[in-house]
Amino acid sequence: MKKKIGSKKDESPAQLIDARIEELDDWRGEMLSRLRALIKQADPEVVEEWKWRGVPVWSHDGLICTGETYKTVVKLTF
Repeated sequence: MKKKIGSKKDESPAQLIDARIEELDDWRGEMLSRLRALIKQADPEVVEEWKWRGVPVWSHDGLICTGETYKTVVKLTF
């Protein structure tokens, strides 16, 4: 059974991003996970956020990028 994600106040942004990756359960989840790892490798002090009703966001002294998933693409917006 897939875990349903939401904007639960008791879940950290990292937990919400983990849940999104798990919920996707296909190539999009795998790609988002790989991109997330690259972002964290490039900037170990990056801050993960969860904004706009379910968009993973990475920032460090300002916005770096967002990680959006659609039916046929995974899009990073810088």
